Amino acid sequence: MPKIRVLIVDDAVVVRKMLSDTMNQDPDIEVVGVAANGSICLQKIPQVNPDIISLDIEMPEMNGLEALDRIRETWPRLPVIMFSTLTQKGATATLDALSKGATDYVAKPSKATSLDEGIELIKNGLIPKIKALCSERAGLDIPSSLPKPKPIASPPEASKVNKAIKQHHRVDVVTIGVSTGGPNALAELLPSFPKNFPVPIVIVQHMPPNFTKLLADRLDSKANLTVKEARNGDILYPGHVYVAPGDYHMYVEQSKDDVVTRLNQDPHENSCRPAADVLFRSVAKVFGRNSLAVVLTGMGQDGMHGCEHIQARGGQVIAQDEESSVVWGMPGFVVKANLADKILPLKSIADDVILKCQTGRLASMVGDKGK
Repeated sequence: MPKIRVLIVDDAVVVRKMLSDTMNQDPDIEVVGVAANGSICLQKIPQVNPDIISLDIEMPEMNGLEALDRIRETWPRLPVIMFSTLTQKGATATLDALSKGATDYVAKPSKATSLDEGIELIKNGLIPKIKALCSERAGLDIPSSLPKPKPIASPPEASKVNKAIKQHHRVDVVTIGVSTGGPNALAELLPSFPKNFPVPIVIVQHMPPNFTKLLADRLDSKANLTVKEARNGDILYPGHVYVAPGDYHMYVEQSKDDVVTRLNQDPHENSCRPAADVLFRSVAKVFGRNSLAVVLTGMGQDGMHGCEHIQARGGQVIAQDEESSVVWGMPGFVVKANLADKILPLKSIADDVILKCQTGRLASMVGDKGK
């Protein structure tokens, strides 16, 4: 199996060496070149023919955003992972990069860290993403089949619900789990919903602090719905979208006559916080068969076990298809565990969700696109 060929672009000599030394220790990866800025990067790409690029943002002469524009002009499908800081400025630049076509990002600490911490960040953060984005070359595809879901306690009426019957259930909440490729997927999906969308939407997007607030603000400016980073105790209102804040699990619970968001910093699940599984389980518990889960592009299997709970309670699950996913990890695991009621390309998901949310409601909910 050929190794994954990586080109490292960073203006710091120490960072380039740390990245190179750590990556070259992995048997699946070969660093084929390094560059100190975007101009050198553009010269190196045809010379070393990389499978993927690790690209810093703040560099002299030509920064990462400028280089990304040029890369996408000539190499539109070449995976590019941004290596940016956790600062507010770094978060803004990273979201700009994702909107320009960056494939993913890894947030490096804003302050100097020890060598061991830096190496761990590369091993646990950057290298898994490199392999996920180059999975065909690395032979790291999702297993062709997965064990059948373990039985989960469910109400008697939900235990033998078939797909045809579930299609007639009223949907009272839409819950979305997404990771790699998520900001662009959400930017395409959410503006398709009308402002009078009749149910709330709750989202887990795998992102660190700073990033989720900026993401929510950007989505709010584009969508007909009201999008916000969730706070503890937010009441779920129709036509509102709640994005889990970075480093906090989000779940929902019944509070008197309302359903509200709750946040905690319980241990990571699936190496994630927030985790889609946490949110999905709570949605299944509160909304039961009136739940609709949507699993979009992302690496790993977060969301799969949560979908087991949604299905056990009689709810519905939509998974994004492989062709339209940046990484078919999260939706792929759901599909191969036989948990998806539908498998759809990203461009078709909004229409299907809107149709499902019309069930039991007036059809006039669609068509009003003003915010």
